[in-house]
Amino acid sequence: MQQIEFYFDPISPFAYLGSIQIERLAARLNRQVEWKPVLIGVTILKVMGLKPLPETPLKGPYLRHDAVRLAEYFDVPFRYHGLTGINSLAALRAFVLLKERDAGLAKLLAQKVFSRLWVRGLNMTETDDIADEAKDLGVDVPMLLRDIETDYAKDALKRQVDAAIQAGVFGVPYFVVDGEPIWGVDRMWMVEHWAIRHAWRVAQ
Repeated sequence: MQQIEFYFDPISPFAYLGSIQIERLAARLNRQVEWKPVLIGVTILKVMGLKPLPETPLKGPYLRHDAVRLAEYFDVPFRYHGLTGINSLAALRAFVLLKERDAGLAKLLAQKVFSRLWVRGLNMTETDDIADEAKDLGVDVPMLLRDIETDYAKDALKRQVDAAIQAGVFGVPYFVVDGEPIWGVDRMWMVEHWAIRHAWRVAQ
C-alpha cells in the first residue's frame, strides 16, 4: 500500500487539524500515512530566521481565526488552550522511540497528545504529561520516561528533524505524496488531486 508522508509538530493547531484530515483522506484513497516529526521552532526560528507565526503582526491574528473556522469546516473538535511556554520535545522524543518499535503505537500516542493540547487544553511539555497519555496504550511508562531523557532519544529526534529539513520541510502540516511536497491543511485538495492524477492540469 502506497504511503503519504505527514510531517507534524503537536505544538501547531494546523498540524492537529491536518493529522485528522490526512487520515480521513488516506482511508478514502486506500493509502497509509507515515507520521514524521519535525520541530517548527527549529525550522521557523533557526533555519528560516522568522518569528513564530502567532507573534507575527497582522498574520498572527488571522491565523488564529483561520484555525477556528477550519476546525468548524472540517467538523473537528478544537479549542485554543491559552497555555504559554509549551514545547513538544518530550512528546516527539517519545514518538521517535515508540516508532522504532511500533509505528502504529507511536501514531496513537501522537494523536492523544494532539487531543490533549488542542481539545482538552492540557499541557504536553513535561514528561509526566506524556506519561499520562501513554499509560492507556500498553506502554512501559517508567521505561519510556527514562528513555526520553537519554542522549539516544535526543539524538534520534535531532536526526529526524535534520532529515525533515533536508527534505525541505519548513512548516506543518507538510505532506509528501508520491514525491510531491504539499504544505498546509487548507491544501488537502492538492494532496488528493495529485494522489489520483499525478498531474496538475485538470483532466479534459
